Amino acid sequence: MILSCSHVSKSFGTDVVLNDISFHIEENEKAAIVGINGAGKSTLLKIIVGELPSDQGFVTLARGKTMGYLAQHQDLASHQTIYGELLEVKRAVLDMEERIRSLEIEMQSAQGQKLDQMFETYTRLTHQFELENGYGCQSEIIGVLKGLGFSEEDFNREISTLSGGQKTRVSLGKLLLSRPDIILLDEPTNHLDMKSIAWLENYLLNYKGAVIIVAHDRYFLDKVATKIIELDQGQGMVFLGNYTSYSQKKAQVREAKMKAYLNQQQEIRHQEEVIAKLKSFNREKSIKRAESREKMLSKIEVLEKPSEVNDEMALCLKPDILSGNDVITIRNLSKSFGDNHLFSHIDIDIKRGERVSVIGDNGTGKTTLLKIINQMLPADSGQITLGTRVHIGYYDQDHQVLHMEKTLFDELQDTYPDLTNTRVRNVLAAFLFTGDDVFKRIGDLSGGERGRVSLAKLMLSNANFLILDEPTNHLDITSKEILEHALNQYTGTVLYVSHDRYFINRTATRILELTGETFINYIGNYDYYLEKRELMNQLYVTNSGQTAGAKAEGSSGVKSGSGVLGKSGSGVKGKSGSDFLSGSGPESHLNPGVDFGHSSNRGSHPSAAAHPATAADSIPPDSTAGKPTVKQDWKSQKEEQALQRKKQNALKKTEAQIAALEEQDAALDTQLTQPEVVSDVGKLMEIHKEKESIKERLDQLYEEWEALAEEV
Repeated sequence: MILSCSHVSKSFGTDVVLNDISFHIEENEKAAIVGINGAGKSTLLKIIVGELPSDQGFVTLARGKTMGYLAQHQDLASHQTIYGELLEVKRAVLDMEERIRSLEIEMQSAQGQKLDQMFETYTRLTHQFELENGYGCQSEIIGVLKGLGFSEEDFNREISTLSGGQKTRVSLGKLLLSRPDIILLDEPTNHLDMKSIAWLENYLLNYKGAVIIVAHDRYFLDKVATKIIELDQGQGMVFLGNYTSYSQKKAQVREAKMKAYLNQQQEIRHQEEVIAKLKSFNREKSIKRAESREKMLSKIEVLEKPSEVNDEMALCLKPDILSGNDVITIRNLSKSFGDNHLFSHIDIDIKRGERVSVIGDNGTGKTTLLKIINQMLPADSGQITLGTRVHIGYYDQDHQVLHMEKTLFDELQDTYPDLTNTRVRNVLAAFLFTGDDVFKRIGDLSGGERGRVSLAKLMLSNANFLILDEPTNHLDITSKEILEHALNQYTGTVLYVSHDRYFINRTATRILELTGETFINYIGNYDYYLEKRELMNQLYVTNSGQTAGAKAEGSSGVKSGSGVLGKSGSGVKGKSGSDFLSGSGPESHLNPGVDFGHSSNRGSHPSAAAHPATAADSIPPDSTAGKPTVKQDWKSQKEEQALQRKKQNALKKTEAQIAALEEQDAALDTQLTQPEVVSDVGKLMEIHKEKESIKERLDQLYEEWEALAEEV
């Protein structure tokens, strides 16, 4: 064990953020802390590294172990270059190298004991230098910088000229190069593109140390994390496995807790009914039995009902009208900014019902494409044609569609003047803005809160063609899952840009990769894209060469939204005019045996395989062996129902017998008060004997009734 958190608690005023949090981290373990915004994830990291004191509990770091921490926001103040700043991390190694070189020169003139001492020092330093990868020090720095998305041209840029995101990447590079025994990362993927995130995944997986991550990137957590620490309403729970495993186990745990709670409540109600029935018999022994059950009931530790916190947006996307089948047609589109050519001679077709994700490196022109479609930027050339009855709804990652000086209430009411005040408040409440929150200025909101306002406006638009630019930025995991569900249920068409691979995996039916000033088309989700990316890039490179015309002329087409090969007209054309998965001609013109999107439901789920098995393939030959048939299940069910009816009838019969005996006993009590019976000793003895018999029989029936009541 390298790190232990024991019973850590933290409050801010009356707001309890962390309550009795305990977990431990083993050496080389990769753990993730998850929870909704405000759950206390960053607070817990700050307590671990000592930036914040805990109210209760303690954090223990193993003796001799080091810790490194990357906060969300970095204000790196330095006059060094990017390369120079990372080189400083290896200062001890560089000084060691200088000392080694100095010793080499000094030993040339040294003699005797002095030479022996120098040689001993030289040997020791050389060995240490090798252990710390001194010979590969500069290569390591260059590898980290390139992995984090810096080009060689960036190496000599001064830190003071960098943006906040770039400074965060530099700080991350410094932390990785320092190689502490345990790394704590707070949202490390926020300022990284897909390639850099994939590099970081691989780096952390192979990192010879422990890692604790706070992140909303579920795909990243799936790849890296082996333990999930969930923070929910101040409580902590540990799950072994990655994010997907945690998500499944969490649902199972909650279901088990709810089932246990409902079962206990049912049992309590049952015992209360039994107690009331025993008391109604109004016999000494039945009352004692009731009191005994009451004592047992009072000792039960009543389970709390699993909380259902209202922290989820109520997002429902519905188009106002049905658009035509051809939603948007783009022909010969080009865009440049000076010498920076983003894309040229692009052809794109999007059909109704498609959910198309645009991916690519930062700065390639993804957002620019969306802005051109939405008429926020002019194209250099080309034509964009919207289909019939197409109504666009636009989500801007910078929230430029929001007015910073307006309140939330005014923003919605001014945009949709037909809405009543009650309707505006209800919509804002559905997006977690209640009470006086509706009168907050847009400019005073956090990024996540502005995102929720933009989503609220998007929902009210009733658009049938959604254009979304990084819709998951600043959203917590719960909100992302709600958005995913809303888009998957949406009957309109979606075109979006996102770096969230898990989100793409869950929602995309088609992926357009912007690379080399053109788009490459993939009919499937992100997993499918990863599988086919290398092949498609090879195909693209081949088609861009001398044989481009020959190969592209007969390339297979894809019917948009269905994944069916062989139909032309949808997809993307590159700048050479070649059709990638979107031309006409027989499928055989592509590489034989390669599937470019046969499945009609490709991309419907993150675990969707590139080559889905048939129904026959998915069922083992002997899968029915040893399993009960439907007829057997029905027979068993009927037998169980019959048995229950028999027990219920027996219970009613026993209650009737008890009632009859009690009436008989009451009648005997009445006889005992009559003068003629009181004076007749023989009669008295006969009545008392009969009452004893009734009592014995009643005691027997009470036991039978209790046993039957438990079974029923």
